[in-house]
Amino acid sequence: MTGFGGWDMPLYYKDGIMKEHKWCRGNAGLFDVSHMLGVKITGEDRVKFAESFLPANVAELGEGEGSLTNITNEKGGLIDDCIITNAGDHLFLVINAGHEDKDIPHMSSVLSASGLNAAIELQEGKGILALQGPKAVDVMKKITKDVDYDNFKFMTGMTMQVSGVDCFVTRSGYTGEDGFELSCAGADAAGLAEQLLKDEDVQLIGLGARDSLRLEAGLCLYGNDIDDDTNPIEAGLLWTIGKRRRLEGGFVGADKIQEILADRKNLVKRKRVGLTLAGKGPPPRSHDKLLNENGDEIGEITSGVFGPSAGKPVAMGYVEKKYGKLGTKVKVQIRKKQFDMVIDKMPFHPTNFYSGGN
Repeated sequence: MTGFGGWDMPLYYKDGIMKEHKWCRGNAGLFDVSHMLGVKITGEDRVKFAESFLPANVAELGEGEGSLTNITNEKGGLIDDCIITNAGDHLFLVINAGHEDKDIPHMSSVLSASGLNAAIELQEGKGILALQGPKAVDVMKKITKDVDYDNFKFMTGMTMQVSGVDCFVTRSGYTGEDGFELSCAGADAAGLAEQLLKDEDVQLIGLGARDSLRLEAGLCLYGNDIDDDTNPIEAGLLWTIGKRRRLEGGFVGADKIQEILADRKNLVKRKRVGLTLAGKGPPPRSHDKLLNENGDEIGEITSGVFGPSAGKPVAMGYVEKKYGKLGTKVKVQIRKKQFDMVIDKMPFHPTNFYSGGN
């Protein structure tokens, strides 16, 4: 067990991180992600309110459609990254563990100043399970009825019964694989997990493999790869800001982001990049320094692991913009030794998100 976001989390189970990682890549891994917090946004002005603190095109989301987005601060930095889904009569927002102490006061302050008719309802005490991997859909088909999985696309969600348990299910995840996130009553979570684990294709996966899976997929971890002082442009997350929103603004920090977009050449100083070791060496870790070939410091690692599917150490970090081109050779300082690295393309392992349809 290890501490994470104010929770005690399973780092790994009996098989260990390496086997759990590979199991999820080939079968179906079950993660307890109940540390994440669901937030219902209700009221007739819920879309206008959501677009006042999120840069996503919330108004364009059809019922059941979701979007990865960010909560931005006044200087254009990232308070959190999250997923917003149009659940019909309400919006369903999922925020990161331990972030309710800053996300919710921020949202409440924006709502209070707006005068809009909307309300924030924390879904505390809920259970959230993530079933991830190429066999996840086959597992779900066995324990659900009347669901058209061929047209259940990535980043969409619906209410359904899973093994008799009422759930709001989204086809999403944090591994680079096809999969689902199931939100249910807290009292039902353990029983639902037990039902899922009866399938021979399903095994429990801990926080360690969750980290190596998401890093191979090139996905950011809040607090490591993005934070309050990181703007979406330098983080390579401009795609999370809808094109309409880039032009119209209207969300917290929009003026700062628009200013950066108008003068990227001068205002974007650094760039988030993927990196791999050019030879043998240990995986770099967060805050290890990155150097150019002359030994000058040019950035730092934000996340690093040995990638079991990639077969080598993989990492992401920030470098001065001029060093951000693919193939650029750099060095990483790990303790007292330097190792050769190269700016590499992300993801480090092909993603298998389901686009759906025939």
